[in-house]
Amino acid sequence: MKNPLDSAALDAAIEDVHRAGMPGLFAEVRDDGQVWRGAAGVADVTTGRPVTAGMRHRVGSITKTFTAAAVLQQVESGHLGLDTPIGRYLPKLVPGERGDAITVRMLINHTSGLAEYLPYAYPSLKALPALADTGPQSLDDHRLTRFDPAELIEMGVGAPAVGVPGGTPGVYSNTNYLLLVQLLEQVTGTTAERYITRNVIERAGLRDTELPAGPHVTGPHSKLYEAWFGMIDPPRDYSVYDMSWVGPSASLISTVADLNRFYGMLLAGKIVSPSSLAQMQHTGPVISQEGKTIDYGLGLYPVESPGQGTFWGHGGTVWGGGALAMIRADGKRQMAVAVNMQRWNRLGSSGRPQPHPIDDALATLYRIAMYG
Repeated sequence: MKNPLDSAALDAAIEDVHRAGMPGLFAEVRDDGQVWRGAAGVADVTTGRPVTAGMRHRVGSITKTFTAAAVLQQVESGHLGLDTPIGRYLPKLVPGERGDAITVRMLINHTSGLAEYLPYAYPSLKALPALADTGPQSLDDHRLTRFDPAELIEMGVGAPAVGVPGGTPGVYSNTNYLLLVQLLEQVTGTTAERYITRNVIERAGLRDTELPAGPHVTGPHSKLYEAWFGMIDPPRDYSVYDMSWVGPSASLISTVADLNRFYGMLLAGKIVSPSSLAQMQHTGPVISQEGKTIDYGLGLYPVESPGQGTFWGHGGTVWGGGALAMIRADGKRQMAVAVNMQRWNRLGSSGRPQPHPIDDALATLYRIAMYG
């Protein structure tokens, strides 16, 4: 399992992703004290400004690990019960029988049965998951929209259920995490952003990580190019975007170095207790937004390869950007990768995303970064 960092192989692998069609990407890999940082391609396709490994980046649903950790801190302090019905805390948002049946744990591990609100908030996405019948128009319409989280939750709670509370497989849904944000605000008496900043981001010693208040990414950053399955050609920059459409379920701005530091601290038991970490690593089947069944815990999921040990972490996407951060269970090998284009796969005649050279090149980069 001891695979020291191979800088030349990592340099070649990251360059191959750019050559396959990714405008720009950057990464950091750590192995037992050794650190490799790399970048390839451009942060701006018009000016040719290069990406650098220290850039700040929207990391999407990686935010969910931060939010889950904040909720577990409140469980540890006795202010929340992991298996307490959500209706006891937020009766107006999840009323009636569902409020009695859905627990805090079911929100964190996506087994609540609550639907995703996104197709209801973005009219041109209402046909999801039928991608061929969607369009990117609402992505432009909502660039600077300030969404009310209670209204988004109402869309998800009011939509037809995607499963029974606690049933498996669960179905990944941002509605769950918007409810967790409301729950945090209720029990802490402050905003979720403030609580997560103070008790998760600052506790981990992260200096380039924030939950943004406005639509801009401050500091050195890349533009974010959204292709929406070939329907936006050439891909359009969505780096300036009001993130209230996801709030502290997917709005985090961070760096690859901060992400590696955070997951290192989390697995070392320095953000939540070892018993809470064990709860986070207790997984069950969940259908991802891509329609694949994955193992999912409480804001964490595992990646396993025979003979290589288990890695834990989370991935995330926003309009135009994406990231993946993973750490081996022993805490010694880590990887964080950020990319500045999303949904590059065009749809085939079946309406499904077709393979693209970027897919294989990224998979190779991840393999070399994690396993050497």
